[in-house]
Amino acid sequence: MPSESGVIDLKRLRDEPEYRRGIERKRVRAGLLDSVIEADEHRRSVLTGVEELRARQNAASKEIGKAAPDDRPAKIEAAAALKEELTAQEKELAAVEEQLRELALQVPNPADGSVPDGGEDDGEVLKTVGTPIAAPALDHAAFADAMGFVDTERGAEASGSRFAYIMREAALVELALVNYAMQTVVKHGFTPVIPPTLVRERTMEEAGFFPTDRSQVYELQADELYLVGTSEVPLSALHRGETFTPDQLPARYAGFSSCFRREAGTYGKDTRGIFRVHQFDKVEMFTYSTPDASEDEHQLILSIEEELLGGLGLQYHVVNIAAGDLGPAATKKYDIEVWLPSEGRYREATSCSNYTDYSARRLGTRVKTEKGSELVHTLNGTAIAMSRMLVYLFEQCQDAAGGFVVPDALRPYTGFDYVEPRS
Repeated sequence: MPSESGVIDLKRLRDEPEYRRGIERKRVRAGLLDSVIEADEHRRSVLTGVEELRARQNAASKEIGKAAPDDRPAKIEAAAALKEELTAQEKELAAVEEQLRELALQVPNPADGSVPDGGEDDGEVLKTVGTPIAAPALDHAAFADAMGFVDTERGAEASGSRFAYIMREAALVELALVNYAMQTVVKHGFTPVIPPTLVRERTMEEAGFFPTDRSQVYELQADELYLVGTSEVPLSALHRGETFTPDQLPARYAGFSSCFRREAGTYGKDTRGIFRVHQFDKVEMFTYSTPDASEDEHQLILSIEEELLGGLGLQYHVVNIAAGDLGPAATKKYDIEVWLPSEGRYREATSCSNYTDYSARRLGTRVKTEKGSELVHTLNGTAIAMSRMLVYLFEQCQDAAGGFVVPDALRPYTGFDYVEPRS
């Protein structure tokens, strides 16, 4: 049920032009915000009527007890009429509130003032690390095939397009990446978690993924459950409806899970190899923060992502994503794009976002401070998405002889440092 503390900040939308401008920068459909404000005004009007009727009904009930016997039938009849009127008004209020809720769920978190205007191609490159290398003899797909690392043909036979078997030493390298990522983030105070990968619709909605990203999610209709595309979703529900004390924050978690995405709208894109697949493993960072510390927490998550990529010896740049390319929940997002030699360009490897109070407003997750009870801020960031990272390593770690050189950071976890080319 929408209220001043549910779904979005309706009061700020009504009263603060800059708040509204931040939402409009994310290219919401024309008329949506005005429709939300009108629906909220209607709700408040109906609510006022309902509250007045409740007060009158309570007064009428008290009058029945005080009335003389001869007057009671009339009083009872009047109270019954009020009850009938109230029931009708409460039904109208429920319908109006549901209409407002459906509209408000479509409203995104406003973009931060430091986010550039524009769309997908308008992100601001903040820094570049490393010198791009020349394309190797084989691109990632051809190399993986030559080494027997990936079998997309049998994956497609078993499950359809965009599925693959990760084979032989590549499977061990993936597990090494998991350990490398987990050990790194734990060092920075993140609690390791293996969360559920099936969640309720409510959980998807409260995490900020529904209704906007519903087309990307696999649904199990018979069970009314959904496969997650990131462990951010179940981690967001970990403290649903709870109130932290300040000393409990920041609460940092690192979730490892398999992730599932339909990749709707990407037909014909990145069809070779395992760059864009329906199933992959990922280590995801998630933080509950006090509002005044969330910007610093965002920078911490970004620095950890850079530490992980730098430790693997990859070249990358950091992009401040433009307002029109932000997801619904993010007020600000950094992407780290890694150099993909065969394409001669940088491609996304990780991202990290500050959701401020957007998800917490839906989840009812708060912190008790000197100012009173406040909504927490939530943040998330990819440590390593395994399939995508394997793509970069397949190109950047193949040597002139056609073999695979394991990055130094992974060798303690793989047990080998080189894979000979197959004859």
